[in-house]
Amino acid sequence: MLPFTYILLICILGSVPSLATAAFNLSLPHQHPDPESVVQDVQRSLNVSISRRQTLSVTAKDQCRTGNPIDDCWRCDPNWHNNRQRLADCSIGFAQGTLGGKGGRIYTVTDSSDNDPADPKPGTLRYAVIQDEPLWIVFSTNTVIKLKHELIFNSYKTVDGRGANVQITGNGCITLQYVSHVIIHNIHVHHCKPSGHTNIASSPTHVGYRGKSDGDGISIFGSQKIWIDHCSLSYCTDGLVDAIMGSTGITISNSYFSHHDEVMLLGHDDKYLPDSGMQVTIAFNHFGEGLVQRMPRCRRGYIHVVNNDFTAWEMYAIGGSGNPTINSQGNRYTAPTDPSAKEVTKRVDTDEKDWTGWNWRTEGDIMVNGAYFVPSGAGMSAVYSKASSVEPKSAALIQQLTLNAGVFGDPR
Repeated sequence: MLPFTYILLICILGSVPSLATAAFNLSLPHQHPDPESVVQDVQRSLNVSISRRQTLSVTAKDQCRTGNPIDDCWRCDPNWHNNRQRLADCSIGFAQGTLGGKGGRIYTVTDSSDNDPADPKPGTLRYAVIQDEPLWIVFSTNTVIKLKHELIFNSYKTVDGRGANVQITGNGCITLQYVSHVIIHNIHVHHCKPSGHTNIASSPTHVGYRGKSDGDGISIFGSQKIWIDHCSLSYCTDGLVDAIMGSTGITISNSYFSHHDEVMLLGHDDKYLPDSGMQVTIAFNHFGEGLVQRMPRCRRGYIHVVNNDFTAWEMYAIGGSGNPTINSQGNRYTAPTDPSAKEVTKRVDTDEKDWTGWNWRTEGDIMVNGAYFVPSGAGMSAVYSKASSVEPKSAALIQQLTLNAGVFGDPR
């Protein structure tokens, strides 16, 4: 058995201007007061799952344990389909504690149509996601839902695509605006286009006029406790996932991103101070073929990028402006062949004298094909001597952790 060693993941929030500090202390709903403790908790969960895997026989490993703490939490139950809501106990990172529809009814989508966004038909996905009560939403069969306009969620919903091939495409796609406790799991989201200038229901009692949407795959706007897990996202007009306007308590995990330019935007604007309280965990994802940039692109906030596999990019992988804290740990970065695009990082529209104090840190990352990460601020200091004295995770472990990224059963 190959020995594995684990690094203690420690991160600190770097110094920021007094105004930004004041904004961070605004304390958004569900903003964690100690993001470093969340980072360490992610590592503890990972270490427990890996240790359990090591103690099993080869046969048992093949059947269940992968070392991925999210998947190992529910997939080892052979009757998971009878206990679907167990999934809500498996989140990690800043979205830990996201309830989704836990405790609510199981609602089965039986109708793939989307004929009237202002008055959705019972049995459709749109009807389910706007209800006021918590719902755990499943699907009766494989389905392609071609949206007429953006799909606006109410709070306390889980969309659970396990056991079916579920595709969401068309106009607008998924909008999470001023909601909380939403889980989206095992869903394809692709070919999303702008739409709008129409009336759309957002609850059983509210229908409102909507302007034109951007064409994001998943748009998170002023929302908290959002968990996106095991989704496959590609070919959208704007971002695959965008989180802006004071959104926080977000985890994006085990997902597969491909065939897109601006993959993920975190933060509305450099001057939008509430986004200083944004906290996002990006874990166990595979950033795959045909991607250009923004994996993610961050404005303000605290972003933990841990144990992801970046197999290529055309411009850069991780970018930012507005002094975000970026904590990159245990990822594998494979640079493209273009000699001018080897750098993982990009400070967007910012002079070096202005970004040298930003807290961008790399720890235990694996650089392939000439990739390199430019740290700054506290990321270059001796504060991290404890972590740097331990060997990083091996490339083989990254492969194992991201093996099932995306919708289960999809070809790679």
